[in-house]
Amino acid sequence: MKSKLITLLLLAALVFGAGAQAKEIRVLVANHPYGDLLKQYIPEYEKATGVKVNVESLQESQLTTKLTTEFATNSSSADVFMTRPLQEGKMFYKNGWYEPLTSYDFSDYPESAMGVARFGNKPYLVPLVTEWQVLYYRKDLFKKAGLSVPRTFAELEAAAKALDSTDISGFASRGKGAAAVTQLSSYVYNYGGKYLDKGVAVFDSKEALDAIRFYGKLLALYGPTGVTSMSWENIMPLFQAGKVAMWTDASVFFGQIVDPAKSQVTAADVGIANLPAGPKASNPFFVVSWGMAVARQSKNKAQAMDFIKWATSADLAKKALGGASIPMSRNSAWADPAVVAKANPELVASQAFAAKNGNPFDRPYMSAVGNARDLIGEVIIESINTAGTSQKLADLAKQKVKQVNELLEDTGEYGMY
Repeated sequence: MKSKLITLLLLAALVFGAGAQAKEIRVLVANHPYGDLLKQYIPEYEKATGVKVNVESLQESQLTTKLTTEFATNSSSADVFMTRPLQEGKMFYKNGWYEPLTSYDFSDYPESAMGVARFGNKPYLVPLVTEWQVLYYRKDLFKKAGLSVPRTFAELEAAAKALDSTDISGFASRGKGAAAVTQLSSYVYNYGGKYLDKGVAVFDSKEALDAIRFYGKLLALYGPTGVTSMSWENIMPLFQAGKVAMWTDASVFFGQIVDPAKSQVTAADVGIANLPAGPKASNPFFVVSWGMAVARQSKNKAQAMDFIKWATSADLAKKALGGASIPMSRNSAWADPAVVAKANPELVASQAFAAKNGNPFDRPYMSAVGNARDLIGEVIIESINTAGTSQKLADLAKQKVKQVNELLEDTGEYGMY
């Protein structure tokens, strides 16, 4: 009897001891406005649930590299992570690194966003942030120069020329090889070109080449010094310091460039407008730039699912849009009058335009997208270095198209769409 009682007491101790152990999950986020916002609210989640959230924040390419290395070696302890659907979605899905999210309610998301969240008939990631390309511009400089906001590429070039000086660059956009591919995309679309057409690389077309030449010309003649080494994280501080008159980039940065704690340019002097139209179209990219997923290798899937539902909730989406001007994917955030009333009206107007007219891709949608971006980036840099006049640009583009098509063939995606 005594031994039986001891056994029962030992079992009880084990059960209650296990329950008392701190529950922990590992969450990897990007150095991104939403990643920063999430970290502010995680203490509230920890207090409400008793779950310790170990957060790691990395630059976007470092995040992809870290996850890829850990998942490929089956050594990852990641439970939840931010992910770029257009950059790594196909590769992560093919390798079985996403946990299917069959219990998640996706009814609040636009169907256009779900296109990159599903593979087959199952959803594997939650659309988090939607971005579209916009024109940021200095209202005070435009007023002083007597200029109107450019509506066409021709007007954009004229304004860049008029505003360029020794102290202020008339125009800026990403010029750093692979990083520039996403921002070039809208220029390509507005010239009537594409990166891929029905699973085949076509960025050596006349339309695409005209766009690449125009983009290179603008950055070479009116861009910041050293622009071929610049991505958004290099250009944004220049704009915040008052050194750039116009900047075309993703809508997600608006909140930061009007933040008085971060910018020397007053919010009243910063405008946001639709990307100017090109000769053939006015179709800026409108993409799900970031999503959130549960790791297939997670050993804490129940807790991971609970966290991802909280981290991508309608409540946080409204706080992000209304409080920090982060363009969220949820329909309810954009439909809430109280939230939209807090958002900048120019941001809201640009979202409505891009949602109606936008292209759902800002890069080649393929598994080997990183390699493809590197190849296209070489063409962009050649154009910038020659102000769009390179005599070998067409041959270089043709060579890179051949290499991208080889990548598509290697992954069994050539001609697939």
